[in-house]
Amino acid sequence: MRDWTLEYEGYDPAEERLREALCTLGNGCFATRGAIPECAADAIHYPGTYVAGCYNRLTSDVAGRKVENEDMVNLPNWLPLRFRTDTGTWFTPDTHKVLDHRQSLDLRSGTLERVVRYEDHDGRRLAVRQVRAVHMTDPHLALLRTEVTAEGWSGRLEVESALDGTITNTGVERYDALAHRHLTHVRTGSPAPDTVWMRCRTRTSDIRIALASRTVTDTGTHAETELSHEHARAVQVLRFCLTDGRTVTVDKTVALHTSRDRAISDPLHAALDRVRRAEDVETLLRSHRAAWQRLWRNAELDVPTDAGPVLRLHLFHVLQALSPHTADLDAGVPARGLHGEAYRGHVFWDELFVLPYLNLHFPEVSKALLSYRHRRLAQACRSATDAGHTGAMYPWQSGSDGREETQRLHLNPRSGRWLPDRSRLQHHVGSAIAYNVWQYCEASGDTEFLYTKGVEILVQIARFWAGVAEFDRTLGRYRIRGVVGPDEYHDAYPGARKPGLDDNAYTNVTAAWVLARTLDVLDRLPGPVRRDVCETADLDAAELDLWDDVSRRLHVPFHAGVISQFEGFGDLDELDWQAYRDRYGDIRRLDRILEAEGDTVNRYQASKQADVLMLGYLFSPAELAELFGRLGHQLDDALWSRTVDHYLCRTSHGSTLSSLVHGWVLTRARRADAWTYVHEALAGDIADLQGGTTGEGIHLGAMAGTLDLVQRGLTGLETRGGVLRLDPVPLPELSEYGFTIRYRGHRGVLLKLSSGRLRVSVPTSDRDPIGIALADRTVSVAPGESCTLALPDGSNPVLRRTRA
Repeated sequence: MRDWTLEYEGYDPAEERLREALCTLGNGCFATRGAIPECAADAIHYPGTYVAGCYNRLTSDVAGRKVENEDMVNLPNWLPLRFRTDTGTWFTPDTHKVLDHRQSLDLRSGTLERVVRYEDHDGRRLAVRQVRAVHMTDPHLALLRTEVTAEGWSGRLEVESALDGTITNTGVERYDALAHRHLTHVRTGSPAPDTVWMRCRTRTSDIRIALASRTVTDTGTHAETELSHEHARAVQVLRFCLTDGRTVTVDKTVALHTSRDRAISDPLHAALDRVRRAEDVETLLRSHRAAWQRLWRNAELDVPTDAGPVLRLHLFHVLQALSPHTADLDAGVPARGLHGEAYRGHVFWDELFVLPYLNLHFPEVSKALLSYRHRRLAQACRSATDAGHTGAMYPWQSGSDGREETQRLHLNPRSGRWLPDRSRLQHHVGSAIAYNVWQYCEASGDTEFLYTKGVEILVQIARFWAGVAEFDRTLGRYRIRGVVGPDEYHDAYPGARKPGLDDNAYTNVTAAWVLARTLDVLDRLPGPVRRDVCETADLDAAELDLWDDVSRRLHVPFHAGVISQFEGFGDLDELDWQAYRDRYGDIRRLDRILEAEGDTVNRYQASKQADVLMLGYLFSPAELAELFGRLGHQLDDALWSRTVDHYLCRTSHGSTLSSLVHGWVLTRARRADAWTYVHEALAGDIADLQGGTTGEGIHLGAMAGTLDLVQRGLTGLETRGGVLRLDPVPLPELSEYGFTIRYRGHRGVLLKLSSGRLRVSVPTSDRDPIGIALADRTVSVAPGESCTLALPDGSNPVLRRTRA
């Protein structure tokens, strides 16, 4: 990885799945993995194209039970383009001699270039250069340019360009036992000699899908064309003569539509019309590159250290999964992007790590993602009712319609056993959604959203927390029982028949925050709006009083002078961590190791990822102390430091989010150790630290979180109380950086840290001045002005103001 380019030299079958994921191209509407066009899906290669929000549900027989799963569907493959000499077989890197192979992902232009030199069985050499793009201007187009050159020979070459509808969802090995044929009614045709089409539909969700492909050679080449329609494949064959040293270009342009698209009547008609009207590939590449230039301008990020290129790669993949085109869709934040089939493309809580970044760059995308949640508010309320609760109980895993998509069973690949999956008890996802609503509104100033969809979401989530909280007269506090926290390892007490844990600290503290924040929002509403909200939600004074009481008296457990992860955590056995590291090496998935041994992680003080410490990720030290104060506890630096130390040595980091959160927290709690975790968060996907999982899809939350670490974690930036609050804590390894943000109508606000100084510049506009809150003062920076905050060690910040 260097600067703006991710490069791979040589062909390595063992690394191919990882490369495919990291070289995925997308535009927010759909994405295609970086698979080799001449190779079909097999144990090495896995082509995949995924449309945001396109799901299908199938039933499987697993361990003697009927299990229903909803998956993000792998759509027909538009990539296939293979070639052979008139006497040879189809060239592939697995069947022919590869003289050179280089793959280069250009982040600046959003293109993937591949250069390969083959030698066939007769010694003839063929040089191939390919450039592909998933168009960022027209979100329904993709293209593949292939340049072929004969080296030392002349003769005929046959090129086959196809649309492949034989595709299944088989990209994750541990899902092999599950039903995976989501496409049906595959039909093909060709309206013109240079164009083929394919249409199909998903089996149960009945989403209609259509692709149209136009394949042509350059104007100087005469090609014979033959069309064929094999089983679930639309094929166009071109035959032409190659002359030694002369390059022939083959351009493939593809249009993709589904019945979920707006302003179309029929996906097939739309795809055919779009590909017919599409400009030539050279023109399409120019407009595509221009669109990426605009994206980079609106997401400017300058980190001059070795971390810079990796952060840029992370930003690239975030923008491909969630681009401005996403603002027009009904889709959530898939935990693994549009890059693969892990987690079945479901929406978890990852928006908690993604939206804080998007809020300050593409707030319209954040708003759309929150609208996805609002459209499923009624379903969340029905789920709560079905479970005997009030309010909205959002699912841990969401897909098409907002019902709970978490599987009932999951496979432990170490033991081969199917086990109960209790992660659906992670009701803290509701607090994450409420937090995102508030953060978006604070950053954007979008009171219209807050007063309508936002407050509706907040009210129902607050109602859920107040409803599940039970008053314990012995403690004199409210308790929330039977939940699972972010840790995920612990889903029951040792030996208990009933799943769930009591008083998970993260769950209870964030529930208290939701209740308090919702009351604040209701108090701030204009009178007529408040009346309408209360009437619609049937809110009365008694219920609001209950919310206030619960928000002040939710139980937070402690043990040994630290915050307990949940009630009874301190009573669990200690694990011999070193013994397990010596025996297994990588113990990130300690839960699987212990289960394979016939043991359970429920017996030990061992966490998969940050749980209690997630509080330090969501809230600044001052805000967290205030929150604990509302709950009747004093949270000082000593207590927090002890808590950090306690869990730091009891966490296996079995999630890419764990190193991110620990790095974030340690920048303020123990700066000298922070970089170890920040570096691991940066390397998580590019080095595939979780042992083969990145090939199944990138970890979108962790990628976005590293961007937000620079944006908010190191600067201490908060959009709270109508001002930008700054409390920088630069790391030696990240001591210089700069980025621009959008804040309450201001575009291009520059924050730049360099040589111990933080500079804030506000571009000229007709907007109001921005309030900048420092540790000891608040200043106002008007459009056209800059201020510089000097950060000398051991003294108060010094502010210098200049006029742009």
